[in-house]
Amino acid sequence: MAPTDAPRHGKTGKPIDTAKLDRVVAEARKATDERAAGYREQALKLYPWVCGRCSRTFDRSNLRELTVHHKNMDHDHNPPDGSNWELLCLYCHDNEHQKYEEHLAALAAGRGGRAAGGGGGGTKQTTHNPFEALADLLKRNE
Repeated sequence: MAPTDAPRHGKTGKPIDTAKLDRVVAEARKATDERAAGYREQALKLYPWVCGRCSRTFDRSNLRELTVHHKNMDHDHNPPDGSNWELLCLYCHDNEHQKYEEHLAALAAGRGGRAAGGGGGGTKQTTHNPFEALADLLKRNE
């Protein structure tokens, strides 16, 4: 009789080969680390250790807080000249990705603006003009 405490597949009910699963996860993590180390090390050699947004400077003691940002958001596009990279601190890097996520959400909701295909098609236009009566006020004071 097979042990009943072994993890089982949710649909088939067959026992899960945890050793194989561990190997696959370990290989994926190793490949990710190798890829990351490759372009990160290149970027650190190419660029000064300064955040491209907030200008915070880094040294060996806090270099782990400096990340490589892919300008076109494609982490597999790593040209050797570094043209798709910029060094950002953790905070600025998170901010860049948050802006990108908000942009994607706006596109999905149909509020794309310029990037979605032009100026007016279905986007809300601002109607309030705070300086609308300014000319009349200036004429009155003359």
